[in-house]
Amino acid sequence: MSGHSRWAGIKHKKAIIDAKKGKVFTRIAREISVAAKAGGGKPDSNPRLRTAIEDARAMNMPQENVKRAIQKGTGELPGASYEEVTYEGYGPGGVAVFVEGTTDNKNRTTSEIRKMFSEHGGNMGESGCVAWMFETKGLITVPKESISEDQLTTLAIDFGAEDIKSDDEFYEIITAPHDFEVVKTKLVEAKVNLNSADVTALPKNTVALQGDDARKCLELVSALDDHEDIKNAYANFDIPKDILEKVTS
Repeated sequence: MSGHSRWAGIKHKKAIIDAKKGKVFTRIAREISVAAKAGGGKPDSNPRLRTAIEDARAMNMPQENVKRAIQKGTGELPGASYEEVTYEGYGPGGVAVFVEGTTDNKNRTTSEIRKMFSEHGGNMGESGCVAWMFETKGLITVPKESISEDQLTTLAIDFGAEDIKSDDEFYEIITAPHDFEVVKTKLVEAKVNLNSADVTALPKNTVALQGDDARKCLELVSALDDHEDIKNAYANFDIPKDILEKVTS
């Protein structure tokens, strides 16, 4: 899991940088619209919408943009109709890759994602080929220097976490999806310094990568993450810290 906590931290920092350039606003607006369409425009009764709005606030997305995205989702304003899509395949070194997105043109997006897999040494597979290798969990990472392991373990378990692990930099708090918001909120209220917090797809097992395979795999996942139609790109790689930092620096 250690490679994933470091990658989660890198993605979080990258999202902040991209937000300053306006790159993530479109992606967040789509998620807000899809969430509002699926569960209604009231965040109090729509956890998915509430999470999307929290993401928008974290990225300093203007409130007016959030309001319009909700209204497009509920049909109060006209707008493109988006559908949710998933893609699965393999990256360099046999790494499993699972992708979630939203699109208003499935044929176009599918063609572009297939090309990305091919250009980065992978191949897109059939639906179901790798999804079984991942499970949906809440993942919260906490810098190790900010709190002792005993103190954090006590808090996390009391708040409803399933497990807590650690590597050389971060503690990793794992929750059931339906407990994620409660655990996250209580940790914030307890003034625990969170590095990242997301409901994510965690791999059941990992593939260790080195050298060129590590570089190519990170380039593939980064390219998928940067695609406007892609919400999340998951991979079951385990890449050492020194290689990860070298490739992403």
